[in-house]
Amino acid sequence: MLGTLRELIADARQQVLRAVDVAQVQTYWHIGRHIVEFEQGGSQRAAYGQRLLPQLGQALSAEFGRGFDATNLRHMRAFYQAFPIRDALRRELSWTHYRLLLRVDSTEARQWYVHEAASQNWSTRALERQIGSLYYERLLLSQDRAAVSEEAHANLKALEDSPRAFVRDPVMLEFLGLPGAGRLLEATLEAALMDKLQQFLMELGKGFAFVARQQRISTETQDFYIDLVFYNYLLKCFVLIDLQTGPLTHQDVGQMDMYVRMYDELRRGEGDNPTVGILLCGSKDQSVARYSVLHGSEQLFASKYRLILPSEEELRLELQRDREAIEEHKRLNSEGGTP
Repeated sequence: MLGTLRELIADARQQVLRAVDVAQVQTYWHIGRHIVEFEQGGSQRAAYGQRLLPQLGQALSAEFGRGFDATNLRHMRAFYQAFPIRDALRRELSWTHYRLLLRVDSTEARQWYVHEAASQNWSTRALERQIGSLYYERLLLSQDRAAVSEEAHANLKALEDSPRAFVRDPVMLEFLGLPGAGRLLEATLEAALMDKLQQFLMELGKGFAFVARQQRISTETQDFYIDLVFYNYLLKCFVLIDLQTGPLTHQDVGQMDMYVRMYDELRRGEGDNPTVGILLCGSKDQSVARYSVLHGSEQLFASKYRLILPSEEELRLELQRDREAIEEHKRLNSEGGTP
């Protein structure tokens, strides 16, 4: 009886908090709309607009508290401008979620984060981390490697059935708290990932479930051990991850190719799609990826990992360099040159 009543009261309180969040978001949207419409009401109002928010903020703060100062009123105005359709607001997201989303300049990226945060039940801390680590942009760079169309770039939902839609490069592992310098043992990296499995699953993306660590697969004469095995229930396939703390080599690629083939033959079920293999490495030579079975494969992928989260600007520059290298490779191929 006590347990049932506790659950009932906790659920009711959660519903009240959710209702408060929804009402707050709706109220702030309407405030933003009124401010924008007032400022657009002619030259006289436009001239007055410079003094509008400070005066409104002073009056509203005196009556309703700190949440209505001039700075927050500017956020409400930007909120309405970024999300002008009230019925499109997601009830699952709080005002703090939307405040974070205002940092995203791209309309396509912002809408993608809205969908993912609502459907995946991201906390505000998780959303802030994903935006700060350029989660969306890293996914797009993976799609660039597949040479898909620009239309598909603008809407990753078009690629949901492809393993490429779930692979990002680089993979951010700053939550492990491991040093970014010095030689890292693969066993140390593996143990740290197991200790922070929930964060690792979030970085991997949607639909991943942990299966095994150091899973053995055997031939007639040899045993092999796969570092990490997951199952993705959206792709309906096993995902094998091999950890390489050093640079990617063609031997690593060949080994993962063998693991994937063996897993398909020995463990893949009747309703499963082909197994996917991801090489998570400290660094990689694009030539190894280009001239190995990784090139154009829909089952084998290689991603760098980063143990220290760079600034957004540093990460943008890194992604831009990778994108330029990919475009140069495409150009040389189209001209019949040597990549």
